Parts: sequence; C-alpha cells; structure tokens
Amino acid sequence: MHKYLITSKEFYTDNPSVFTQTLSKQLQIHKPDYVLFRDKTNPNYKFQAPHFLKVCQEFHVKSFIHQDIELARELNVTGVHLSSTQANKIGDAKNMGLEVIISTHTYGEVLDAQALGADAVTYSPIFFSPNKGTPKGVEDLKALLKKCDIKVFALGGIVEASQVKIIEETGAYGFASIRYFYATSDYSPKFN
Repeated sequence: MHKYLITSKEFYTDNPSVFTQTLSKQLQIHKPDYVLFRDKTNPNYKFQAPHFLKVCQEFHVKSFIHQDIELARELNVTGVHLSSTQANKIGDAKNMGLEVIISTHTYGEVLDAQALGADAVTYSPIFFSPNKGTPKGVEDLKALLKKCDIKVFALGGIVEASQVKIIEETGAYGFASIRYFYATSDYSPKFN
C-alpha cells in the first residue's frame, strides 16, 4: 500500500533549515512514496518549496505542491494536489505534464475527478479528524472503491498502524496523513 506524507507547519515549521532537517528525517524513517508540501499560511511558501523539492529528490519520492499549478510546473515537481474546489484545473495541470491528486469528500467528487483525468484522489475523512466533519468510515470507503477505477488514498484521522492495516484491507491504493507520520515517529524536531 502506498504512503502519502503531508507536511504541516505545526510539525515541520516554516524555517527552511528546520523544515529540511525534519522532512529528511521523516522520509528516512517512514519511506513514503508520495509527499505533499502543504502549508496554507506560510508567506514564504514559494521560497521554501525548492528546499522541499531538493529533499524529495534526495529520497527519490514523488513530490507534490499544494494547489499552485504554476509553481509546480516552474519547480518541475511530480505534480500538484488540488483542493476539492479546483476540479476545473485538472485539465490545465495535466496539459503541463503534472500528475494530479485532488481532495474529495463525496462519491460524486471522486467520479468527477476520474472523468476529468486526475491520477488519484484523497477521500476523507475516514476516521475522526478535528474540524473535518463526520467520519465516513471504512465501509463507506469499501463501497466507494467498488464504484471507481481511480487511485484512492484514504485520508483523515489516520494516526496509528492499526488504522493503516484496516485501510490496507479495503484494497485502497494507499493512505495519506499528516499526523500518522509524526505520531508514529521516534523523532521530535527542534523548533526555533
């Protein structure tokens, strides 16, 4: 099953040096297949993005920029992760040679993303996640997987290995998480 690590300012910080050190350590520990640089509030996002890409290249993982198609193309990362409101940009991103993952929360959004040519979706929340609404649950995920052909990453509230095992048993392509990768880590970064 594929692992999709999503960064957060809370753990990785917006300090380039600490960010690079922390991300490198997490990639070394967890060996994810995909990594998303996600930091909605960082005013220096574009400045820090090349540091993100450099670490991803060192570890030979697929690198994704959050929502910004132009920046993804400029940096020559693997792809872009679009929000659920950006489905209309899937074609543009694909025309730029980018892989596209898009956030989804309903069967309709998943099927639309598939029809529009996205490479994969995150589907959430599967388990309880603060401020993310009612969990969909594993049975809902299983039902979705019978209705679509697109790669589906389960997302939301995945913080323990036992939850990863449950997701794996559904046949999902993979799981995506922010907290799992640092909750199950023996590494605590030094914040400045």
